[in-house]
Amino acid sequence: MSQRQIIQVFEQYQKSRMQFVQTVADLAARPQNIEILQNAGVMSMLRPLMLDVVPSIQQTAALALGRLADHSDDLAEAVVREDILPQLVHSLASQNRFYKKAAAFVLRAVAKHSPELSQAVVACGGVDALVLCLEEFDPGVKEAAAWALNYIARHNAPLSQSVVDAGAVPLLVLCLLEPEMALKRIAASTLGDISKHSPELAQTVVDNGAIAHLAQMILSPDAKLKRQVFSALSQISKHSVSLAEMVIEAEVFPAAVACLKDPDEYVRKNVTTLMREVVKHTPELSQVIVNCGGMAAVIDFLGECSGNLRLPGIMMMGYVAAHSENLAMAVILSKGVPQLALCMSEEHEHHIKAAIAWSIGQIGHHTPEHAKAVATSNLLSKLLELYMDAGSSEDLQAKSKKALKSILQKCTYLPGLEPLLYDVPSNILKHVVCQFSKVLPHDSKARRLFVTSGGLKKLQEIEAEPGSPLQEHINAINSCFPEEIVRYYSPGYSEVLLERLESYQPA
Repeated sequence: MSQRQIIQVFEQYQKSRMQFVQTVADLAARPQNIEILQNAGVMSMLRPLMLDVVPSIQQTAALALGRLADHSDDLAEAVVREDILPQLVHSLASQNRFYKKAAAFVLRAVAKHSPELSQAVVACGGVDALVLCLEEFDPGVKEAAAWALNYIARHNAPLSQSVVDAGAVPLLVLCLLEPEMALKRIAASTLGDISKHSPELAQTVVDNGAIAHLAQMILSPDAKLKRQVFSALSQISKHSVSLAEMVIEAEVFPAAVACLKDPDEYVRKNVTTLMREVVKHTPELSQVIVNCGGMAAVIDFLGECSGNLRLPGIMMMGYVAAHSENLAMAVILSKGVPQLALCMSEEHEHHIKAAIAWSIGQIGHHTPEHAKAVATSNLLSKLLELYMDAGSSEDLQAKSKKALKSILQKCTYLPGLEPLLYDVPSNILKHVVCQFSKVLPHDSKARRLFVTSGGLKKLQEIEAEPGSPLQEHINAINSCFPEEIVRYYSPGYSEVLLERLESYQPA
């Protein structure tokens, strides 16, 4: 065989290898082919090609493996079982940028499925290798590494800690300064996922100067970047007063409030989430948000969206109102109660209704004036309906009951209370009757209205146990009226009159 023929054989062999890995990579991009490839044992065929002398074959083999692992946790586990990860990690340090991107994609595809698979990436030195990739000049390599670190960090605190311990945080903060938008986005997202697990991890992110850099990007024209920025600031703020104060001190507000008019609904949702995480800590932080127009803007946003997009805003209103009478009144004056009533009528998901019920309770439980604001929006009857509805979730029933009781104990607005005299369980009825017993002795107009509206008649029909708090409240109300009026509206009194008529002898 001549030298030329030998070279042709080698060229043909190289061409076949290249054709094989390229075909597998293309097939692996379509979900319907995955099972066939798996059954054909393609994983063990790709493994030796990861060490091929031809760089393009190595890269395409890694890409194919990444696509397979990305599809399911079974295939990701197969990558681990085939002992491919140590090989990948070892090659990361020495190969070119195309291979590094492909290898980082494989690590990301394995790590995304579970904490256990992420731990396998950590155990083979994957995190250290990925952090070294963050120091690369090529932004594509940095981005691929940041994605892989993101999937590892998002699972739990120990995995996030391993990312921190490898020195990723300062490098991720530097990635925020890069011109490439895709790199900025994934860096912000990864910093948020590291921060979310504990105050200590969030503090590490803050100590590396992340807040100032994130704050500078909130007016970026890129909606996807803003989503990640507000999400990361939320994850930092949620842990403690001091972390929330650091976000406030970075002058994120009132600029963030303007983003509630952003065309992207998830930017608006994440801004509202940030506000929720800030206001929940203290009255002072709530006041900052209210003062910069945050409350009014959130209430407007609730009128423009639906479903889970409303949830952070609904809860934000409840947190603000819970702190003090004045802050609850700020919610009322911003027309928050009618907006919550509208959300209650429009939403069908029980967890959203439960959040609305909780927020209504936080607004209405302070004083009679607060309770009246809730009652005039017909929300007491709605809370009662949700509490009594057997189809309501356990959490919705519990939150509706708690909110209703707390508001009833302050409510002296009798037109709002009167509908609750009818078809109400005794554990709620006693609170309703108690409020009537507080108001009627001191208000003659209310007493007259109570008679003419049928309230006194209904009161006499209530069957209460002798000596019970309910019976005591009924007795207190009856004592406000002349005995003959009480008798007149008592059940059976008409029969007594008829009997007297029959026995009556005219003179």
